[in-house]
Amino acid sequence: MKLACASGAFHRAIERGDLTQLEFVDLCAREFACDGVVLDVRHFPRNDDDYLAQIKKMTADRGLSVAALADPAFFAPSRQGRAGVLETARVLGAPIIAAPLAPQTGCSWSEQLAVLHEATASAKAENVTLALRNAPQTFAASSYDCKRASKETDSAWLRFGPDPGCLGAGDDPALLAPNTVLLWAGAGSTAEAIGATLDAFAGFLGHLTVDDAAGEADAGAVRAAMRAWRLALSRRELDSTAQ
Repeated sequence: MKLACASGAFHRAIERGDLTQLEFVDLCAREFACDGVVLDVRHFPRNDDDYLAQIKKMTADRGLSVAALADPAFFAPSRQGRAGVLETARVLGAPIIAAPLAPQTGCSWSEQLAVLHEATASAKAENVTLALRNAPQTFAASSYDCKRASKETDSAWLRFGPDPGCLGAGDDPALLAPNTVLLWAGAGSTAEAIGATLDAFAGFLGHLTVDDAAGEADAGAVRAAMRAWRLALSRRELDSTAQ
């Protein structure tokens, strides 16, 4: 498992102008020792070729991969510019776009399903995988909702990007694990939550992304979270080799 940080964790600071996207990338490399970054589409000051080339070069120079783009509104029926987000992912070499489904009060399931069919067809054309995030009060709040969306969309370009900490007591992470391409965890995850995630997704080899749902993380909290995950992964590795 590799570790990434989401720029969404610092959304408020970026929104205020206290932190730029480029400074975030530098922070991930120098302070957090991440393997990758997840870049929120809201944080791109511009999307021209020169700027995207700068981001791509900077991540390469810092030894980071662009693990994914995050777009909170990608699957919203009213979303304009889905094609532009897919193009940005293609240019940056981001293999994944992670997004929740729309709120249940925002549209009907048939409207949401139509968006999923259109989005997955476009994703296939750009060779970018879509990772469905579970989020409360959306059409993909539970593990069972996620499986329903996947089954009814019937596309290999729709996979899962769950936050196990947001699943309910009645959910089953095992339903999602085989097709999970990105994992999420809050910056304040407890040792118990970290252990439960590592148990449920033991075979996962992609990026675990540290985030903050409120977008108000501070560098110290993310640094501590990275340390906790790294320590837990190291212990698991030692335990497996000792057996």
